[in-house]
Amino acid sequence: MTQETFHELVRLVMDSSAHPPETLFAGGMDNWHARARLAHFLAMQGIDKQAEALELFKSVVEADVDEESAEDVEEKTYALQRLSSLEREQEKDEEALRHINLAIELAESTDFLYKYILRGELWADRWNLLYHMGRTADAEAEADERIEVYKDIPALHNSYLYYGYRFKAQLAASHGDTFIAKDYMHMAIHAMDVPHENEAAIKTAFAAAHDNASWILAAIDKATPNPDRLHWDI
Repeated sequence: MTQETFHELVRLVMDSSAHPPETLFAGGMDNWHARARLAHFLAMQGIDKQAEALELFKSVVEADVDEESAEDVEEKTYALQRLSSLEREQEKDEEALRHINLAIELAESTDFLYKYILRGELWADRWNLLYHMGRTADAEAEADERIEVYKDIPALHNSYLYYGYRFKAQLAASHGDTFIAKDYMHMAIHAMDVPHENEAAIKTAFAAAHDNASWILAAIDKATPNPDRLHWDI
């Protein structure tokens, strides 16, 4: 991509309803942060420039990061995660797997508590992709391993446990095991910081008496607060 095309795309994003500050793209094509940020906006619904977003995200894969900077590590991790999700949408499963693996490797290489990235969510992206690829046993074994490693850590709000148990619940639901799916979701929600205003709706969702496990999990998810907006200890 040329500088000229890059700046045309910046202008497109600036003129969109997202209208981010232009300072996000300072440095142009020569700055990997600017390329990654532009790619995020280009992939947004309503802008729908997935091909250009993929090109820019791929240009970030080999970018060097400052391993002493939480912000630097997090920004590249987020770019790799989004690249993987776009590739999955296009059925490029092996490429998606490679890039979510890189995201996990980078995120796990430090002890930073990131502002936006949840390590548990990165693992869940990998497990869901493996499930999609027919490697369910591998995905479940990894989820079990993460749960075993982190279940006794003194951290009340634990993203590894939330996403690990949630994945186990989804597997149980796919087999029609409603009771087991609910049990795993109870454990998942116990690992997150649930605001008081969500408690009644979650209780109602769990109280469903029918046997449609997938419907119940969807209702629980709808009643559960967005994990991106909660406090996590790990």
